This record gives sequence, C-alpha cells and structure tokens, in this order.
Amino acid sequence: MPATIYYDKDADLAVLKGKTISIVGYGSQGHAHAQNLRDSGLTVVVGQRPGGPNYDLAVSHGFKPVSAEEATEKGDLINILVPDELQGDLYRNSIRPKLKPGKVLMCSHGFNIHFGQVEPPPGVDALLVAPKGPGHLVRSEFEKGGGVPCLIALSPGASDETRRMGLAYAKGIGGTRGGVIETSFAEETETDLFGEQVVLCGGVSALVKAGYETLVEAGYQPEMAYFECMHELKLIVDLFYQGGLNYMRYSVSNTAEYGDYTRGPRIITDQTKAEMKKILKEIQNGEFARDWMLENKANAPSFKATRRREREHPIEVVGKQLRRLMTWIKSKEV
Repeated sequence: MPATIYYDKDADLAVLKGKTISIVGYGSQGHAHAQNLRDSGLTVVVGQRPGGPNYDLAVSHGFKPVSAEEATEKGDLINILVPDELQGDLYRNSIRPKLKPGKVLMCSHGFNIHFGQVEPPPGVDALLVAPKGPGHLVRSEFEKGGGVPCLIALSPGASDETRRMGLAYAKGIGGTRGGVIETSFAEETETDLFGEQVVLCGGVSALVKAGYETLVEAGYQPEMAYFECMHELKLIVDLFYQGGLNYMRYSVSNTAEYGDYTRGPRIITDQTKAEMKKILKEIQNGEFARDWMLENKANAPSFKATRRREREHPIEVVGKQLRRLMTWIKSKEV
C-alpha cells in the first residue's frame, strides 16, 4: 500500500494562529524548528536551561529562553527536542506536572513515547513531526525556499484537530514543501534505530574500519587505505543520494560495477542478514532501549570508554593528518 503524503495544499498555518508552540531544547533540531516556525509567523517559546552554549545561541537568535516548566505552561504544543537519553527524566520532573488536558505533546523521534519513557496523560494527544535530515539542513533549506521531507504520526485516538496542527507545524518548518509522509510512532522509531545501527552508523563504520585494517595488515600504506576505504565513500554516497544504486552503477567504471555485483554479496552474506534480523528483533522487543536506558542510569561508563577508544583508532589518526592537506574540506575534528 503506497504511503500517504501531504504537501503545502494539505496544511493550513491558520490552525496554529493564536496558539503557542514551545520548543524544549535548542540543539540540533530545536534551533531550526524554533526559527522556521517564527519566520512562518507563529508564536514560539524556547525552553532551554541557562549556562550552556545552546542557551546563548537561543539568545543570539532573538529568543528569551525559559525553563522547561514555564515553556510547558505557556505552550499549547510542547515539542521535546532534547537528546533521547535525557527526555524521560526531564519529562517526569519538569513537563508532566505542568501538562493540562487539551495540550499536545510533541516529539521529532518517537523513541521515548514508543518505549514508555514518556507517557502522555489522559486528555493530551501525542504528535510526531520528524524531519528526515539534520537541523542545520532543515534551517538552510527553509531559508532557500525549500524544505526537508518530514514524517507525521499521532497517538491512538488523537483528534483530527491534532492532525491538522501537526500538518500546520510541518508546514511551518518547511516540511510540506518536500512532502510529509504518514507513519506511526512504532514504525518511525524502529526503522530509525534499525537504519542507524545496521547501515548508516554501525554498519558503515564497521565496514570502513574492517576494510582499512585489512589493507594495512596486508602491508599497504595507511594513507592509501584511508583514501580507498573512507575518503572516497562520499563520492559513492553522493551518487546514491542523487539517483539510487542504478545511478551509482551507471557513474562508476564497468570494472567497479562488475566487482559490486560479484563481490558485494560475499561481504553482506546470509549470516549478515540473519544478524540484521536479530538486531531488528532487539529493537522491536525493547531490548536495545532497555540497554541504552540502563547504560545512562549508570552514567554511561561503557559508552564513554568505547567513544574514547574509537577516537584513537588508526584510521582516525591518519585521517586527521590527511584532511589537513585537503583545503577544500571544512575539517571538523573532535
């Protein structure tokens, strides 16, 4: 069954006139949503604790940040845009006590609502509007007159008025210019986590490191291994982005295309796919969410140790040196 997709003509900003939208968290997504909504003529309140760069950024953008409690009191729609691992405690301590029936609780990733860390009280509909791109792109595309496609989902039993407000919100951040696809909290959450773990972050990172290590262990120069296994990946991904697998295969050499068809399946095997299915099951049954929440309750010792170790991987060391030679790259070192 084809997806339901909404565009500008399907959304009416007037639905949000006279209402206040509270953006709790002025980070990657928050800064873009708040500015785009304000530029669309809507009333926006920013909830952001003082003392950090995001607070100062909000002030520099002309907002007067308030506490999460005050933002919840003032808002008719409250969008929680702080990191996943912080949302549960923030919601229970600061937002839930101030929620009143008739308000709409929003998110741009369904993790906490789907896995029960955030439970809307009776009389409060839950609404998801999720741009399929990072906040800086949501902002820059909006300023150009375009928009990043979005997803929209509603909690069971949510009113049609909440749907209209969701579409208006999506229009306010530019999403209806690119198209807004209807989904569910479960589908958005589970596919998002699966994509991150199996392909976009986990899968690609592991593949790049394994390729680099294989070449270096075979005696090839680390610099050559870096170029072939990491640097040139952007060229291929850009081709995917423009025209899918077929356009990539059309654009590369026949030699590369033949290697794709004949050697790729030897890397991503039936065993790999079986592990993908296992990871998906861990996402669906909440095992991954429980692991991540417990890790954070313990102050994330394993996560932080792994982060430090990964930052010292040889591919990161040689990559940092090589990127300095490429003046056209806006190098961003951690």
